[in-house]
Formats: sequence, C-alpha cells, structure tokens
Amino acid sequence: MRLRLLLLALGSFAVGTDSMVMAGILGLIARDLDISVPAAGQMVTVFALSYAVLAPVLATAAARWPRRRLLLTALTVFTVANALSAVAPNYPVLLATRVLAAAGAALYGPTANAVATTLVPPERRGRALATVLGGMTVATALGVPLGTYIGRTDWRLTMWLVVALGAAAFLGISLLLRELPAPEAAPGLRARLAPLRNRSVVVAALTTLVFFLAVNVVYIYLGIAVRPATGGDAGRLSLVMLVSGVSSIAGNWLGGRAVDRLGVRTVLLSGGGLAAAAALALPWASATMPGTLVYAAVAPVAGWAVAVALPHRLVSLDPPNAPLLISLNSSALYLGVATAGGVGSLALTVLGSRWFPLVSVALNLVALTLVAVTVRRRPARRTDGVPAAGSVPATAPVQPAGHAQDVGVRR
Repeated sequence: MRLRLLLLALGSFAVGTDSMVMAGILGLIARDLDISVPAAGQMVTVFALSYAVLAPVLATAAARWPRRRLLLTALTVFTVANALSAVAPNYPVLLATRVLAAAGAALYGPTANAVATTLVPPERRGRALATVLGGMTVATALGVPLGTYIGRTDWRLTMWLVVALGAAAFLGISLLLRELPAPEAAPGLRARLAPLRNRSVVVAALTTLVFFLAVNVVYIYLGIAVRPATGGDAGRLSLVMLVSGVSSIAGNWLGGRAVDRLGVRTVLLSGGGLAAAAALALPWASATMPGTLVYAAVAPVAGWAVAVALPHRLVSLDPPNAPLLISLNSSALYLGVATAGGVGSLALTVLGSRWFPLVSVALNLVALTLVAVTVRRRPARRTDGVPAAGSVPATAPVQPAGHAQDVGVRR
C-alpha cells in the first residue's frame, strides 16, 4: 500500500518540479529563444492561469471516468507536453506546450489525492494524503534545485528530467494500480462555484490571490533578483533554490502547528509581515551570497506558514463545504501565480532588477490589511478545555501551498 502511495507522490513530484523549476532557468530560456527574461516569465503565467481555469472544468468533465484511466491520461498529457516543451523551436510553441502541461497537471493533482483516500482505511487518510502531497513539497526542496543544476548549460535538459519523472510515474501506476474503486458522485461546476455567493468567502479567496501574487512576483524572477550574489552561476543559484526548498518544508511544518496553537489571524499577520520584511531587505541582501542565503532561508518559512493558514481560514467559513472551498483556494492560488508573472515583468521594466521586489512589499501590505480588517481574533478557550463558540477545530482540512486539491487534509 505504501508503494502505491509513493507512486502517486512521484507524479506529484513531477508536477511540482515542472511548475516551479522555471524560476531557475528563465535566463537560459530567454537567451536560447532570443526573448527577454520578463517574456520568458510569462510561461509561468500561462501555466498557472491554465491550471486555475482548467482544474474545476476538467474535474467536472471527467468526474465519471475510471480513476486509473484518469491518472494515466493525465500523466500522458503532462509527459508528452513536457517532451514538446523540450523540443519547442520557438517561444509561441513553447507557450502552447505549457498550456497542455497545465491541463495534464490540473487533471492529475485532484485525482491522485482522491485515489489516495480510497487506498487506506478512513483513519489513515490524512497520512495517505500527506504522503502524496509530500511529492509537491519535496519538489521544492530537491526537484527545483536539481532541475536548475541539470539545466545549467541547456534548459531543455530540465524539461527532459520532468519527462523522465512523468514517465516513471506513468509506468509505476500502470503496473501497480490496476484495481481502483469507482469514482463517487462529484459536484457539478455550478456547485463548485456556489461558495462564491458568500462575500466572506470571496474576500478570503481574494486574500489568497493577493498573497500569492506578492510572493511569486519575487520567486518567479528570483534568478534575476539574486544575480548580484550568484553572478549568473547556475551552481550558486541551485544552492539558493535548495535552501529555499528546505525552508519551504520547514515553513509548511511550522505553519500547521502554529495555526493550531496561535490561530489563523496571528499566523497570517506574523507570517505576512515577515514575508514583507524579507522582500524589503532583498535589494540589499542580494548583494552578497550570505545575505541571499539568509533571504532564501527566511522568506519561504514565512510564505509557506501563511499558505497553510489561508485554506484553514476558508474552511472555517463553511466547514461542510470544505473540499469545494479548498479547491477554490487552489484556484485563487494559481490565479495569483499567473498574475505574478505579468506584474513581475512590469515591475522589472519600471523599477529594474534591483528594486522590483518592492512591489512584493506593497502587495504583502495589501494582503495584511485585508487580514487585519476581515479576520477575527481567535476566540478564547473555555476553562474546561473546550473551544469557545465560533472557533475552528484543529482538524479542519487544510492544504499545503502550491497544489490544487479537491479533498481536505487533516492536521
């Protein structure tokens, strides 16, 4: 059983590497295709926007498909798309392949997590989901720096790495996941969008969008931001990505526990404030390698802690609709990433490579203002240990950052 979950996690690892590794190879892509780095960054925008739009649509359209066929179809589309990216002769073709890769990723993610819940007893579903989602987390710590290092001379090698990962997941699932339970009845697209009629839900989703916009304005163009320290050396940039990835895992772990202990509002305000401070310091920190590594260690801890608190907040607004709200949070997340590509490009053009992180500071302040105005303080606990009315249970489903899900995860 553990092996089957690890195979699903391998697919998540491939998707996570593909969606995040672009930050480390944008410069190489720009030089090879004779385009600007901001133009190359639009690949991230296209991928994220396509994921956000296609995830609910594809989940609805394929709701009645057998799960095994759905997983294999998704991995086929994803792997073929990345192979086409690796041989793309020009920029327009490369953009088209990113849309196709996003379609495969949007189809795979929710399905893999839904399948994970059927492979184990109910009392082990949280751990099963954590295993599959771990593929995405490990991608930030290992897949991104590995892909950056492999592609240090030719970015197309990075795409072939993703192809190999996708193919390995396809082969494992086709051989070892032969019998899966039939899919349960899934809500239609109208039901998936019903929470948008709740103004509090809309504001919470907007907060998610703004925060991920703020974070990714810098992350997408991190190679440019830290160039004074790395000197354009791929090995040094890979080290920065590795530190950032390890810190992301730490932030995810700390964020889940901080939400339970301190409450959503405290984590959002403290984490968002730390993220803003890190972005504010980056123009000076990036002048040296030690300063850059400190930034890479601090910023992801803050960002991923907030990323845990955001879906927790959404779920608390309407717990019976937790899966739909988490899916909505994921769409807002990817819309934020998509918007960040364009906003970051504009910031680079207007402010230059040193000062563009200041846009992230401003956006973080907008997100902090939304939190301060709309998120209530955590209710005090009663003396008998029972949470006061209106508090959010510690077992409310939450979702690690950076991955669209249609199922809740218990922490």
